[in-house]
Amino acid sequence: MTLATPAGATAGTSRPRVSRRISAIAESATLAVDAKAKALKAAGRPVIGFGAGEPDFATPDYIVQAAIDACSNPKNHRYTPAGGLPELKDALVAKTERDSGYTVEASQILVTNGGKQAVYEAFAAIVDPGDEVLLPAPYWTTYPESIRLAGGVPVEVIADETTGYRVSVDQLEAARTERTKVLLFCSPSNPTGAVYPPEDVKAIGQWAAQNGIWVVTDEIYEHLTYGDAQFTSMPVEVPELAETCIVVNGVAKTYAMTGWRVGWLIGPKDVVKAAGNLQSHATSNVANVSQRAAIAAVTGDLSAVATMREAFDRRRKTIVAMLNEIDGVLCPEPEGAFYVYPSVKGVLGREIAGRTPTTSVELAEIILEEAEVAVVPGEAFGPSGYLRLSYALGDDDLAEGVGRIQRLLS
Repeated sequence: MTLATPAGATAGTSRPRVSRRISAIAESATLAVDAKAKALKAAGRPVIGFGAGEPDFATPDYIVQAAIDACSNPKNHRYTPAGGLPELKDALVAKTERDSGYTVEASQILVTNGGKQAVYEAFAAIVDPGDEVLLPAPYWTTYPESIRLAGGVPVEVIADETTGYRVSVDQLEAARTERTKVLLFCSPSNPTGAVYPPEDVKAIGQWAAQNGIWVVTDEIYEHLTYGDAQFTSMPVEVPELAETCIVVNGVAKTYAMTGWRVGWLIGPKDVVKAAGNLQSHATSNVANVSQRAAIAAVTGDLSAVATMREAFDRRRKTIVAMLNEIDGVLCPEPEGAFYVYPSVKGVLGREIAGRTPTTSVELAEIILEEAEVAVVPGEAFGPSGYLRLSYALGDDDLAEGVGRIQRLLS
């Protein structure tokens, strides 16, 4: 008698082929949508993608030139310290003081392969199995998966369009338990574009400090705020958090350098050392050419950033106005980053092209198939009933893409 091998298991054993830890991780929804859009375009379909959070601008010339120069220098063909080039760390010390007023030392900085590695290593360094991490929702898709990989338990604290997608101290306190160890904080926010005012940042930071809760704060959109909104760094507002706060950041969004893969984390020296030990075994140093380019980026002036921000601001106003013209769609005006996060609850349950979507996943599928526009459903970031659209794409594509959605949903 021959026994069948369990699904996903290796012949001759009941053990799964892929570990349970990795099997539990979901694919990045934003990258999946972007990949599908690109595949359809490659097949000849005129798909317009609002999925990936990737500026449509080229990396500024002076940064590219720094990389070209670095390529010709043999010292950049070798290993460097796993935690980053000393010159880049020194540059990041100066940049952090300049941009947020936060004074740190080079020994508090770990240079990582993009912001995602910084996020994962931050949680890996401070979270033990069973520790709870308060996760304001809507959240970036990578946050909960990084928490789970570290053995932690993400605890969603949900905000919606009625509060500008910002959570309150009262909500955080209601979610806190004896197992709560960390709060994830992101302002300006991906996916909503919400920006917390300074007084709210301070209040949340003080609450965390008073309750002995770590804060992992993502500042990667620090330079992308609009109107009267302003970026506020939590450890600057609440200095007593310094020993229980990790800042994550990177060059990707500010300098249109998504593909260069340079991020960093800033934190207490013992935590940075521990995360560096992990990185030394996982990936070692970030590519030296990319690090040299990052030095040029963070030491240069911010004129190129200002030009990009002006374009994003123009597109922000256009996309909000166009989405709010659609019956059943409510799109708050984002104050930062380059995303809109409209509520589409008023569209769900309505017949569209012969189908009746009941979730934002189903609605996103209809929009892609019928209008050839790729958007990310709200389920990727928390509750259903929302869509995320990045406006980091050309003005003409933006107007055409949203126009297609208008015509489909009307």
